[in-house]
Amino acid sequence: MSAQDSCLSLIKYLLFVFNLFFFVLGSLIFCFGIWILIDKTSFVSFVGLSFVPLQIWSKALAISGILTMGLALLGCVGSLKELRCLLGLYFGILLLLFATQITLGILISTQRMRLERRVKEIVLETIQNYRSRPEESAAEESWDYVQFQLRCCGWNSPRDWFSIPSLISNESEVHRVPCSCYNSSATNDSAVFDKLSFPQFSRPGPLARPRHSTDLCVVPANSNIYSEGCARSLQKWLHNNLISIVGICLGVGLLELSFMTLSIFLCRNLDQVYDRLARYR
Repeated sequence: MSAQDSCLSLIKYLLFVFNLFFFVLGSLIFCFGIWILIDKTSFVSFVGLSFVPLQIWSKALAISGILTMGLALLGCVGSLKELRCLLGLYFGILLLLFATQITLGILISTQRMRLERRVKEIVLETIQNYRSRPEESAAEESWDYVQFQLRCCGWNSPRDWFSIPSLISNESEVHRVPCSCYNSSATNDSAVFDKLSFPQFSRPGPLARPRHSTDLCVVPANSNIYSEGCARSLQKWLHNNLISIVGICLGVGLLELSFMTLSIFLCRNLDQVYDRLARYR
């Protein structure tokens, strides 16, 4: 066996092993998504999301797992069986994904202001329509979860909630905000938090249960609530995690480039191997 044949054999099995790893990873992601769909109640209690947003995320995980498995299967079979058509398809899909990611990165960097305005419009519309349509509460519950996790209230400030019809009380002139704005760490009275918070934001435990979309939990704006808007909290989160985000994006991009290089190199050199084998016959 020549040095070139040894190199091609090494590339072939490297590509197979790497894609086998991603096939297993994709199957785990798919199984995890299906598990969430089957056992929603346990995950509602654990992560704090209600049924509708959790169902959306579980379907996204399942679809991502299927796509990862399909792409990895192409790489495994194409490299192991030395099928040029599968290797070419594998390279084409990776190239499409890489080009899509580059395009998205350019669009986000060049259209950042427009994107920020659009996100702001969506959030303010979600706040304005809060609990006005109980049957369409997925976006509102997701925003509650964002406020709870980022420890913020409203987009610009808690004042964004003061004019919301569903939160205005005829019995009191005190402004009210959702319970996701409540700062539980500002008081040591856990009974107050247990009484004010609804099950979506309960700490994980055997008593936690999913809340119904018709529930409405509010607290007075003059109580212990987060004073910072989520726009500022989101900017802080992005700034603190910028290196991690960039590192992950670069890692994924380099991984895709490596797989594309290996697959196209193997695909282009298979002809030479076949020609030598034909001459030996």
